[in-house]
Amino acid sequence: MPSLNYQTARFLTSAPTLAQCPPDEGREVAFAGRSNAGKSSAINTLTQQKALARTSKTPGRTQLINFFSLGEETGRRLVDLPGYGFAKVPEKVKLEWQRHLGEYLRGRACLAGLVLVMDVRHPLTEFDQMMLGWADEQSMPVHILLTKADKLKSGAAKAALLQVRQRLQEWEDLVSVQLFSALKREGVEEARARLDAWLAASVTP
Repeated sequence: MPSLNYQTARFLTSAPTLAQCPPDEGREVAFAGRSNAGKSSAINTLTQQKALARTSKTPGRTQLINFFSLGEETGRRLVDLPGYGFAKVPEKVKLEWQRHLGEYLRGRACLAGLVLVMDVRHPLTEFDQMMLGWADEQSMPVHILLTKADKLKSGAAKAALLQVRQRLQEWEDLVSVQLFSALKREGVEEARARLDAWLAASVTP
C-alpha cells in the first residue's frame, strides 16, 4: 500500500454546513475531538506543519468544518471538524455544532474514516461517546488518538490505553486505539499508517 505524503496538505476551504462542503467525491478522513483534546496539534504533527490547523488558547474558537487537500488533484482530504466542549459559546450554538457534525458524519459518502482525538487523562467523555454512536450508526471505522501521552508516565499511559480498549470491546471490529504525543512525536507513524489504509485506496470520482 502506498504511503501518502502528508506534508503536501494545504488548506482547501471552510464550510459551516454539510451543504457548503466541497463536492462529495474522492476520499477524506475527518478529525474530531473536544476543544482541549489536542486535535489541532495532532493534525499539525501528522502533516509536519506548524499552523495548518489553527491552535488557540481559547478552545472552541473554530466553528467551521475545515478541509485540507493532500496534493493537487489527488481527491484526498483531511477534515478538521469543529471542537466542542469547553467553548464559551451559547448552548444554542453548541446544539447547532452538534447538528452539523451529525449531518456531516451521516451524509458524507466520501468519508473513509474518523480520527477521534481524546486527552489520555480524560478519555471517553460524553462528546466522545456521542461521536462513537454516530460512527456506529454508519458503520464508520474510528481510530482513537489518546493524546498528551507525555503527560503521564509510561506505565500509566499504557494502563489508560488498555482501559479504553476494554471499554470499547463491543466496537473492536470498528474502533482502534493508540497513544499519541504531539510534543514527543510519539505514535506518528502508527497514526499515518491508519490514514494510509483509509486514504490510499483507489479514489472513485
